[in-house]
Amino acid sequence: MVIYSDRSWAYLKDVGFDGVMNPALQKYLASKNFDKVQTWCNDRCFTSSDHYGLGSITDTLALDLGESEAFTMPVPGVVTSRYGYRKYRYHQGIDLNLNTGDSVVAAWSGKVRYAQYNSGGYGNLVIIRHKNGLETFYAHLSKIIVSPNDEVKAGDFIGLGGNTGRSFGAHLHFEVRFFDAPINPEEIIDFEAKKLKKCDLLVHRGILRPGAKPSDIMDEHDHDHGQSVASVAKTPTKTAASYYKIRPGDTLSKIAARNNTTISRLCQLNGIRQTTVLQVGRTLRVR
Repeated sequence: MVIYSDRSWAYLKDVGFDGVMNPALQKYLASKNFDKVQTWCNDRCFTSSDHYGLGSITDTLALDLGESEAFTMPVPGVVTSRYGYRKYRYHQGIDLNLNTGDSVVAAWSGKVRYAQYNSGGYGNLVIIRHKNGLETFYAHLSKIIVSPNDEVKAGDFIGLGGNTGRSFGAHLHFEVRFFDAPINPEEIIDFEAKKLKKCDLLVHRGILRPGAKPSDIMDEHDHDHGQSVASVAKTPTKTAASYYKIRPGDTLSKIAARNNTTISRLCQLNGIRQTTVLQVGRTLRVR
């Protein structure tokens, strides 16, 4: 932000920045003909007309959440309202208790995309875009400290908690989104222990629909490990061949996630299609 001699002010434009925080991820999605990519917009919450444009994704992507040291709880308060149905609509984030004026900090390092009052119910809202493709929302603030295009580190002060917008009592409404699609924050963060549950988040079409969460599709142990997003976008390097025997209930999505690969790679290695019926007992090459 620049302040002029007449005390007026304006946000400085980040000349040349196209909003791409992770070129490998952007290139990978573009190669799959997904045109619903994130633009860099400082005056709209959502960057596409279709918030769930990636709902038809067929591969599983592993997003690096970083080690626990790279994550900071946005506020220390307890959970007061969870993600999911609330009366007749979906609550697409999680509410954390605080007092008006309490400090709110960035959960991960990134770049501020949006920082202003939002008339759609969020009140004073800050949105931060992160290098792993996620965006985090911090709503109902009493005061915003950062400006659009500011770079922030995990734990940096971004605003004061409050009760602005469609809110009944001071709290922080916190959202985690991937290309505008909401993800249950409790799938990633243990709000009681105040730390990450995992260092990688497996993203697939099962969680890229309104209100869905990773455990709707995959068992918890399927999320324990994952490759970096950058490696998903690169041509796989040569490794020793590895095989997997199909079990009852297996799908290509589950097998790909369990073996830290993608559905497309499984099809390529085994000469099959995504619609191929999997026979129990058959062996698939996964490396």
